[in-house]
Amino acid sequence: MSIDLLQPPTHVPLSTALRISQQAPTILRNTSGFRLPYPLSLFVSTESQELWTTQENLFLACLRTGDDKSALHCLEKLTERFGGQNERIMALRGLYHEATAENSKALEEVLEGYVETLEENPTNMPIRKRTAALLKSLGRPAEAIQTLVALLDSSPTDAEAWSEMAELYTSQGQYYQAIYCLEEVLLIMPNAWSVHARLGEILFRSCSNLAGGNGDLLKTLSESMRRFCRSIELCENYLRGYYGLKLSTKKLLDVYPKSSKQSQAVSDPATGDLAPPTLRSIQRLHELATGKLGEMVRRGSVGERGWNDYDEAELIAARELLDRDTQPIER
Repeated sequence: MSIDLLQPPTHVPLSTALRISQQAPTILRNTSGFRLPYPLSLFVSTESQELWTTQENLFLACLRTGDDKSALHCLEKLTERFGGQNERIMALRGLYHEATAENSKALEEVLEGYVETLEENPTNMPIRKRTAALLKSLGRPAEAIQTLVALLDSSPTDAEAWSEMAELYTSQGQYYQAIYCLEEVLLIMPNAWSVHARLGEILFRSCSNLAGGNGDLLKTLSESMRRFCRSIELCENYLRGYYGLKLSTKKLLDVYPKSSKQSQAVSDPATGDLAPPTLRSIQRLHELATGKLGEMVRRGSVGERGWNDYDEAELIAARELLDRDTQPIER
């Protein structure tokens, strides 16, 4: 069994998903056979959990690459095993209909089906999440946010819903609401390094709304830098964390002289604000990020063992960022 089929689908590059979907006929043929219908299959089953993880991930890979026939075959096998009324199966079936919809009218019909399902069972969380995702794809972010708010009223510890709502708020330029949502995610998953990095990115983007001489600019940039530092503390070779750290420290170095006189004013222990970092600390972190990104690009580009898991687009972006700082000076 391919190890790629046991990985979360969002962690599988499109090239890998394509390779997996090309193997779908062989995989399906090897896992075919007579099975008793659900729930009788529970009493005589010799299957493993990995088998159905494989089937679901194969289904998603086939949908991503346009192999609708194999995706339907996987869906039928999952439905036969777990039953058509299983909430997860209902969401996968809805996802299949979304992927195979030929126009926006067909997508609206899928949405109507979700609404009817939720009227019958408002606690069907997978369908509620699919509703939010479909509304987002239809260009209706406000309705998608309302759907997620209703979901979180029932399940306030759903980190996935908080994270998706943060992305929706970010797409609308509502950075402070997005920051709040990601802070909720970190209350649930404090060691999620990717969430720390994403929070650092949104904090950095929110600085575009702050004036250059405003003390809030230094405070926000400092918090962004700390989030990136936390992400690479949790994941040592996290390229996205070092990329953000280089961006945030470079911006801090640009604004720090203008804001140095206000550095004491932005520190407020009563509200939990931290004092801004020293200029020397910022410089050292910028040098660290630059050196580490250079090492990642150098080793990742040649596919060195242990450094070949980076996405090609990430390496290209990192190389461009490094090149911008090393442009020759024209005299």
